[in-house]
Amino acid sequence: MTGRRRPSPRPFPRASAAVTAVTACTAVLASLLAACGSLPGASGNSGEKEPLTVMTWAPVDTKATNMPGMPAMAQAYARWVNAHGGIDGHRLKVLTCNDHNDSVAAARCAQRAVDAGAVAVVGSYSQFGRSFISPLEIHGIPYIGGYGASDEEFASMLSYPVNGGQAALLAGNGRQLASVCDRVALVRPDTIQGDQMPALLSAGLADGSRGAAQDIRAPEDGTDYDAAARRALDAVGASSGGPGGAKGAGGCVTAALGERTDTFFDSFRRLQPDGSKVRIASVLGSVGQALVDRTGGRSGPLEGAYLTGWYPVASDARWNPMRKVIDDHAFGDNRIDPADPGVQTTWIAYTVLRAVIEQLGEEGVGEITAHTVQQALDRGDRAVDTGGLTPELRWRSDGMLAVPDFPRTVNGLVTYQAVRDGRLVAAKQGFTDVTRTLERPRGDG
Repeated sequence: MTGRRRPSPRPFPRASAAVTAVTACTAVLASLLAACGSLPGASGNSGEKEPLTVMTWAPVDTKATNMPGMPAMAQAYARWVNAHGGIDGHRLKVLTCNDHNDSVAAARCAQRAVDAGAVAVVGSYSQFGRSFISPLEIHGIPYIGGYGASDEEFASMLSYPVNGGQAALLAGNGRQLASVCDRVALVRPDTIQGDQMPALLSAGLADGSRGAAQDIRAPEDGTDYDAAARRALDAVGASSGGPGGAKGAGGCVTAALGERTDTFFDSFRRLQPDGSKVRIASVLGSVGQALVDRTGGRSGPLEGAYLTGWYPVASDARWNPMRKVIDDHAFGDNRIDPADPGVQTTWIAYTVLRAVIEQLGEEGVGEITAHTVQQALDRGDRAVDTGGLTPELRWRSDGMLAVPDFPRTVNGLVTYQAVRDGRLVAAKQGFTDVTRTLERPRGDG
């Protein structure tokens, strides 16, 4: 068999040593690569970044205010950003929690966020700021875009509100009603939060040279509001419109009872005398398009109502990006109402979160933590653009409004809306700035 080479009877010693060395180096390299995969900002898969955990909480299935759309919106948002590569390459993991409108449950939600290593609590609702803010403060977890239902959201250094909260709504509602009402009665929950409402509404009324509102307390979770309706009608005069009022002015009743507002207006409609000139009003969150539809639309008791909100009317084109996310990623989830200010607040809050994480990525921050998110928010190097749904937002110390009792307020804008032909429409174009009303010292109402 000429032309064929016989194999060497045994390998060369040098080759054997080289193979051993390569094998050893390969093992060391694999070990180093595995170790690198556990470094902050990286995952076990090459090129991937660590997922970011956040939490959104709200009360669900309670006898008082419920906000199921807020955690549902947060989950839809996560599905959307994750379908497009996450936020700056980080997959977003959203945990949700039901605070049950209970202080103990609210504290448990906060502790769950701590235990899960959440980098922020985003777009949430709870009346129990005293219960949830302490665990977050101890562990340095920022609270971004709360609904504004508690004082602590506007006082804690770890809170970053996106709207003016209850204070702005009530002050704005007072200013809105001052032009059409000579007497106003406020029906509000008999709670600690409700106790602040009369002074805030009256501050807005004072801007229009109107007297303080009559304070009508009512149970937060009532099933019959006949007694409160009678007191409100008596307070403003069932057929008022007496001397001294502006042309067309009369009595107005504004109710801010959360989910029980419709129950109150049902009692009010039945007890209001025929021919009464009393107008009705409320704030977004207590009344919305879904309630108008449910109570009869243009033929229902809310036709003609005056409403104050934080954001543009739900039909505004600036909400189109949110609506597309809901259409594409909520899979027909009927908990999510695009006109619900809770859903809208959650959308804006996650817009803030995304902007901050992208900024940190541009700055080359390797590990995204609650601390780095807080630092970026506090520095306020860039204002967050929410697409015109709010003013540009930043929380630097020199950007806070001088609002007594609410020092973290950065947005004093509201919108005026009304129910016309069964639809919520803008009663006035653009925003109304109630900052000066909020900054003015208030009495007890």
